[in-house]
Amino acid sequence: MRIPLLLAALALPVLAQEGPIMQSILPRFQAAKLNLIETAEFMPAEKYSYRLTPPQRTFGAWMEHNIQMNYGSCGMIAAERKAAPKMENAGKDELVAALKESFDYCEQAFKAQTDETAVKTLQVAGRPVSPVNVMVGLVVNWNEHYGNLVGYLRSNNIVPPTTARAQKGKK
Repeated sequence: MRIPLLLAALALPVLAQEGPIMQSILPRFQAAKLNLIETAEFMPAEKYSYRLTPPQRTFGAWMEHNIQMNYGSCGMIAAERKAAPKMENAGKDELVAALKESFDYCEQAFKAQTDETAVKTLQVAGRPVSPVNVMVGLVVNWNEHYGNLVGYLRSNNIVPPTTARAQKGKK
């Protein structure tokens, strides 16, 4: 009786490990989260109303957009509806805090997934959704948004987070 229990106990850590899908997605989630939060922190408060060109969003509006996207999309991953906080006329401190909270919410949704659950189709708002599709789409969107925001930082003589980390590593 002890041998089967011992084998089962030894197998538990292996069974609890993430599969290749989530092992691929989670590090990319963490990188995008870090880049966007640091971007929000690097930009001075007085530059949150800055626009690269008149038709573009302000820097603060980009933060608000990411917050709303995080709650909407990560709610799909979690198969629930979670409303984003109202951020109209919010300043830097409120936006940074809300961005961090939105990424905490996404992290819970991402980490709750296994390879098996990530590929299952769910019904969200009456339409079929697979969590893995939403997760990949989010990572792509976050990286696109970061690329846009790098222009906002550089045009204000601010070194973007990825460059700052690379430069720090060379010293």
